[in-house]
Amino acid sequence: MTEPTVRQVTDSRVLAALAHPLRRRLMDVLKVHGPCTVGLLAEHTDQAPANVSHHLRVLAAADLLVEAPELARDRRERWWRLRDRGVRWSTTDFDGDPADRAVADAAGSLNLERHAELVRAWHAASDETRAAWGEGPFSTDKWLRLTPDELAQLSQEVIALFARWADRPVPEDGQRREPVFLFSYGVPARP
Repeated sequence: MTEPTVRQVTDSRVLAALAHPLRRRLMDVLKVHGPCTVGLLAEHTDQAPANVSHHLRVLAAADLLVEAPELARDRRERWWRLRDRGVRWSTTDFDGDPADRAVADAAGSLNLERHAELVRAWHAASDETRAAWGEGPFSTDKWLRLTPDELAQLSQEVIALFARWADRPVPEDGQRREPVFLFSYGVPARP
């Protein structure tokens, strides 16, 4: 099997499939935990298996998920995995059609909401949970003066740094490693 890639999405139907909170969460669970059955995904998301099945079918129809029959113990068991390591899109790819652009904007907005939701959940965590992570969790922001080309270069460097950590082999040193969500935005703005 070839190494999964990051897919450049240019089809608004694919973005429409992604632009749903539970489907986004299912994609995240598969990214963190690897291939799963409907039952495992239902446990991870506290959803009914029938609801999870419906959303998996939508994601599969958009070619975002594929079945992993080699993991099944019998003919009734169905395993699912991500087709690609990740997806990305540029809203400018959807500028030609207002309806497509609305879908791309909705998908981007859902992403931002999901990111903020995860950070808010961390801030609402118990003192015990927060203390267990010590000084690890962080937040940083900077105001930079950049050209569009410099922002593109910075974007590539940040994405490469995240990829290096995401793609590294997990050391087998007996230490417990928990999922950690990391995100970054670099957008032109006014203070």
